[in-house]
Amino acid sequence: MEVLRTPDERFAALPGYPFAPHHVEVPRGDGSGALRVHYVDEGPADAPETVLMLHGEPSWSYLYRTMIPIVTAAGHRAVAPDLPGFGRSDKPAERADYTYGRHVGWMAAFLEALDLRDVTLVCQDWGGLIGLRLVAERPERFARVVAANTFLPTGDRSPGDAFLAWRKYSQEVEHFQVGRIVNGGCTTDLPPEVVAAYDAPFPNDRFKAGARQFPTLVPAAPDDPASEANRAAWKALEQWDKPFLTAFSDHDPVTTGGEGRMQRLIPGARGQAHTTISGGGHFLQEDRGPELATVVLDLIARTAR
Repeated sequence: MEVLRTPDERFAALPGYPFAPHHVEVPRGDGSGALRVHYVDEGPADAPETVLMLHGEPSWSYLYRTMIPIVTAAGHRAVAPDLPGFGRSDKPAERADYTYGRHVGWMAAFLEALDLRDVTLVCQDWGGLIGLRLVAERPERFARVVAANTFLPTGDRSPGDAFLAWRKYSQEVEHFQVGRIVNGGCTTDLPPEVVAAYDAPFPNDRFKAGARQFPTLVPAAPDDPASEANRAAWKALEQWDKPFLTAFSDHDPVTTGGEGRMQRLIPGARGQAHTTISGGGHFLQEDRGPELATVVLDLIARTAR
């Protein structure tokens, strides 16, 4: 596996992102060595509550920059990794290196390496496709979940016209402009320097193999390679009785309605103060980050032991 690493200078002085970098190595999964995973780690290391924030496609931990200080100001630890292929994490160079199962394995190894426990998961987009698998497969490490604009598809039903249109665009567009894609998924118009921050991890197209491949990895047919594992994850989630809250936004055509299935099928979702965040697009952390952070803090305050 050939691995690329974005030069550190690409991340110098990004607006609103003063966080010190941290790194941990996880096995590549092909016997060829390790991948370096970057993560933000703010707040007290011994805080009783750890909030794990998982981003999606094609963003990175920069997406959570307005939420992290709010979480740490409340006395909690905030951990926000970059998925391999994104942000400051290593980037396998070939599209075939990226699979759904391999990413779940990489992030499971990340959890183990940091020995994260009693975790409050905040997950959006692919952060949920990966994070909800982790919850299902390692429930002992998680205390509660906040799911925002995400889903856990098995391919047994269509992922929807908006997603299929996005997947078609992602594979056919000649220039995959990450910053503009993130901007297009927001209700607010991002300043040029913020758009540039989303482009920072990708000096050229060779670094975008993961960003290009991810849309094709979402199970859209019953025989998808990840379908059976996701069906098993749903069976586990249907036994999950710890707090599970949905906080979707009102302007996301890709995941709209996905919260309903979670609320119906996951026992821990019953009786929770599910909310719809007004004025947020798909990347609601950009549009309404402080509001989402407050939802997370309120859930922890109501359910902490």
